[in-house]
Amino acid sequence: MTVTLITGANKGIGFETARQLLELGHVVYLGARDVERGEKAAATLGARFVQLDVTDDASVRGALATIDSDEGRLDVLVHNAGVLETGLDGPAALRSFNTNAVGIVRVTEAALPLLRRSSNPNVVTVSSSAGSFWAVNNPERPEYGLPLALYSASKAAATMLTVQYAKAQPGIKFNALEPGPTATDMTAAFGIGRPATESARQVVRLATLDPSGPTGTFQDEAGPLPW
Repeated sequence: MTVTLITGANKGIGFETARQLLELGHVVYLGARDVERGEKAAATLGARFVQLDVTDDASVRGALATIDSDEGRLDVLVHNAGVLETGLDGPAALRSFNTNAVGIVRVTEAALPLLRRSSNPNVVTVSSSAGSFWAVNNPERPEYGLPLALYSASKAAATMLTVQYAKAQPGIKFNALEPGPTATDMTAAFGIGRPATESARQVVRLATLDPSGPTGTFQDEAGPLPW
């Protein structure tokens, strides 16, 4: 059975991705910062919970150590945890990059030994076209009018980290995804987006690539995106 870890999976796209992968027969480890919320979400789905705060090195190491002990490998890693800061100051910038970019490095580095034991290792980064120069400078795109400097900058970093990991780790697939505008707690203030179930399908599509699948891409449901 495919062993999958999803960060930030107690709600939204991460939760729905967990649900869909469980239906496909994956063993899903649902990672969440909050133990109570994470355990409740995992129990609802029938997933396995690991406490995982992507901004805390000890928490990340502990989560991967649990998966190592239980499974001995990791087949799929989904970087889903994220924050959206609407302010623009130093503390907000640190929070944005610590979660949206540095968190990817923390979790990937801890997961690499387990991923290397998989016959088809696969990493998916839930990124955003808000971090695309092409999109934010295109008046025909919704990102053009979004005043989200820190979210956009940190997601640009997330996509670049994904591409660089793909180059550095040719035996593991790394792809970044624009999941589509989604109605979640994080986007509630904007009143936009489709159900998380629909966007999660795109995460699942990349999380279930066969060994010949692409790597080093940034894409949405229509295919590769310029950025």
